[in-house]
Amino acid sequence: MTTAPESAPPSNFIRNIIDEDRQAGKNDGRVVTRFPPEPNGFLHIGHAKSICLNFGLAADYQGRCHLRFDDTNPSKEEIAYVESIMTDVRWLGFDWGANLFYASDYFERIYEFAVALIKLGKAYVCDLTPEEMREYRGTLTEPGKESPYRNRTVAENVDLFARMRNGEFPDGSRVLRAKIDMTSGNINMRDPVIYRVLRAHHHRTGDQWCIYPMYDFAHCLSDSIEGITHSICTLEFEDHRPLYDWILDALGTQCHPQQIEFARLNLTYTVMSKRKLLQLVNDHHVSGWDDPRMPTISGFRRRGYTPKAIRAFCERIGVAKRDSMVDTALLEFSIREDLNDTAPRALAVLQPLKVVVENYPEGQVEEFEAPNHPANPEMGSRMVPFSRELYIERDDYMADAPKKFYRLSEGREVRFRSAYLITCREAIKDANGNVVELRCTYDPESRGGSAPDGRKVKGTIHWVSAAHAVNAEVRLYDRLFTVENPGGDKEHDFKELINPESLTVLTGCKLEPSLAAARPGDSFQFERLGYFCADSVDSRPDRPVFNRTVTLRDTWAKEQGK
Repeated sequence: MTTAPESAPPSNFIRNIIDEDRQAGKNDGRVVTRFPPEPNGFLHIGHAKSICLNFGLAADYQGRCHLRFDDTNPSKEEIAYVESIMTDVRWLGFDWGANLFYASDYFERIYEFAVALIKLGKAYVCDLTPEEMREYRGTLTEPGKESPYRNRTVAENVDLFARMRNGEFPDGSRVLRAKIDMTSGNINMRDPVIYRVLRAHHHRTGDQWCIYPMYDFAHCLSDSIEGITHSICTLEFEDHRPLYDWILDALGTQCHPQQIEFARLNLTYTVMSKRKLLQLVNDHHVSGWDDPRMPTISGFRRRGYTPKAIRAFCERIGVAKRDSMVDTALLEFSIREDLNDTAPRALAVLQPLKVVVENYPEGQVEEFEAPNHPANPEMGSRMVPFSRELYIERDDYMADAPKKFYRLSEGREVRFRSAYLITCREAIKDANGNVVELRCTYDPESRGGSAPDGRKVKGTIHWVSAAHAVNAEVRLYDRLFTVENPGGDKEHDFKELINPESLTVLTGCKLEPSLAAARPGDSFQFERLGYFCADSVDSRPDRPVFNRTVTLRDTWAKEQGK
């Protein structure tokens, strides 16, 4: 079971292959895909592209998509990763229904396939050390050398492999290798290892096994066992396709899926390497895998990105055969587009400057009705209190302001959103010359922000009543790196390229009182400031914490001089 696409998707080379297969009657017209994560880490935005592709194809062709965990390396796998992956796939809007599988479901059958290869004379037990195996393997320009154990008899190999399973040999002492061609131009075909001795507790099978299949061996066989029709992988598996096909052909499996490779997602101003992401976490450059600066799905979720926006982004970038770099601005556009339609508006002052309206009656409080969304009246409205003392953004005041500065300065009048016209009379400064308060007056006849005499007021600013303000912490997140391709910079360690301003924490922010009821994960447009969401981990009613999801427009390119 999958979620149906929101609109007819554009064609691409994978769809063309599937269309041709269906027209030819291949697989009886069936389409069965799979998303096969290894449960050794958290999913990132690149995985989201694969999820959307595989589940989307299954939905479009009335097929099915399997979620299968390739859990063949228990030394690096945890149940926590399994649970997080299932959470992320569901959050993106997809459901595998009854089609949840694990490679470990097939360990006995995969073992039997390995024995069958041995009996066919196409696999052998090898005693070379890892270092010796690397020496025998050859290079891209030089052929490899055959192992001295390559010509063991079938009977000897069957016996040794059974003893490997029974735990008679120490870890790393023996492996099972496919017997293919040590002179092949494709190094993956030079007698690759397909089983190794590894004593590690498995999160599903416990200590039942002390030998485990390699990914390349288990992957194609799991596909075949499940009846996958189209095994869709990223481009790094292109050189592995001959091995995928060789294993299935050598065993004569009933089902032989077609492996198809597509370009993985590379996003500017971030890294996708699991190893590099792990370094960011372990070296405390970020707060964890769900840090809103991380490209993980959990990071995007915590930052306030929506499943709809990520699916729209994946559809926009399309499916290609060649790797390319996608501008993160396109992802930001996708979330702005979604939140512009769905996020209720609210008033928030992040760097407050106090305003005293001197001619407003002391102790008086008025309420103004403010729409929750200017273009969607069905989203309703809320009441916003107004009083004598208010807060505005510090940069909404400027002394000696230029002519086109349409905010507050001595003698200038602006509109306070939904309230009154306000004129600044005086700026109060502290002993160091810093402006700490503005003394202003209001036009009592301008309720709602309209001048009774029809005079034009160009500037409109937001505000919050001081007596009713909710104190909050606001975290301003920006791009994690200062260069477009930090992973490709050969002159610097990628960690040296971390943006020192990727996180700015503001305390003492002032929010309109309705935001006290915000639940973790709720998103809003703070008027004139950007889109923000209540942090799903740290925010609570007595101490709200909001994360900036994205600015109202792409200011990064402008700041970088693009």
